[in-house]
Amino acid sequence: MADSHAVPHHDYHLVNPSPWPLVSSLAVVVMMVGAVVWMKGLVPADSGPLASALLAAGSKPLFFAGLAGVLVSMFGWWADVIKESRQGDHTPVVSIGLRYGMILFIASEVMFFAAFFWMFFEMAVFNEARAQIPEIGNWAETAAAWSTWPPKGVEVLDAWQLPLLNTIILLLSGTTVTWAHHALQAGDRKATKIGLAITVALGVLFTAVQGYEYYHIIHEHLFFNDEALNSGLYGSIFFMATGFHGFHVLIGTIFLAVCLLRLMAGQMTPQKHFGFEAAAWYWHFVDVVWLFLFAFVYVVFG
Repeated sequence: MADSHAVPHHDYHLVNPSPWPLVSSLAVVVMMVGAVVWMKGLVPADSGPLASALLAAGSKPLFFAGLAGVLVSMFGWWADVIKESRQGDHTPVVSIGLRYGMILFIASEVMFFAAFFWMFFEMAVFNEARAQIPEIGNWAETAAAWSTWPPKGVEVLDAWQLPLLNTIILLLSGTTVTWAHHALQAGDRKATKIGLAITVALGVLFTAVQGYEYYHIIHEHLFFNDEALNSGLYGSIFFMATGFHGFHVLIGTIFLAVCLLRLMAGQMTPQKHFGFEAAAWYWHFVDVVWLFLFAFVYVVFG
């Protein structure tokens, strides 16, 4: 009787108990607490230099310990999913569920970025209405600073330099990942590896260009200077929207790099390669979000 229940007689896969959801959640909490304490501090200014120094010294190890936990969780969790796939647990029914899950995940990411665009459009489109706000304390100075968009004193970036370069990089990467996907479907593993390697390289290049752009903004005090007092919301929205997109590019690059390593290890076939397909979907989503960022943050309201 025990043997008859050992093998499932259905197309569904019941996942074994896994430590990774709990471990990754705890690691993210530790990482974010460490990041906040590192950047903003966690003690009052009058608590003394010794307490502030000790807390600042402990925040960096806390952040990197959390980051290490996140990376270990990513590796372990993905390894378990890959193992399930190779054991035949990803039946056609399970594969459909995985596709639905990836689609819903991308839909949630769309709403995530919609919140940033909503905030940006509210500040950019309705700036004239803020000039009519009654003068109440310090809010009057802030409302005056926000009455024009971009706020007075803010030096915006030239959309046709680094932002345009990154747009070309991402659009090119979208074509190379599509080429790699079609090559894998046709059974051409060599072309798949070449196309995927180029895509990963372009993702790294995009991150490097954006890092240089951020350095230029901060080093030249383009968004935060004496003339742009009370106008810090522009920089906050800019860094939140473009920074989170850059983070998604980094995650997508890692996603595609894992697929490249799996291809080099002889895994994935023309019939069974959902990991690569999901990575390609995610990468195209990142491309589309950037087109909206470039059009509205850099060009229309820049």
